[in-house]
Amino acid sequence: MTESAAVEIEIATRRLTAALDALESAVERRRDADRDENELATRIQALGADRSRLADELDGALVKARKLERTNREISDRLDSAIVTIRSVLDTGEDG
Repeated sequence: MTESAAVEIEIATRRLTAALDALESAVERRRDADRDENELATRIQALGADRSRLADELDGALVKARKLERTNREISDRLDSAIVTIRSVLDTGEDG
């Protein structure tokens, strides 16, 4: 083998090593990116589950609030009726 052939082989070997190093780095970056994407997808799923849970809780709270409002109105109506009855009794007692 001639000296120029040995030099060319050495140059080719260095280029091949550099290319393999670059490929290895690219594979590692891709692996990291895939891991990040998987973590992001997991977080998005968790956020979706949280959103659904919170929406259900909000719906339940709204139903409860409406029931409380209805009950409050019924109590208010009954109190108003009782006040009218008491006033009527008191007025009748004053007349007699």
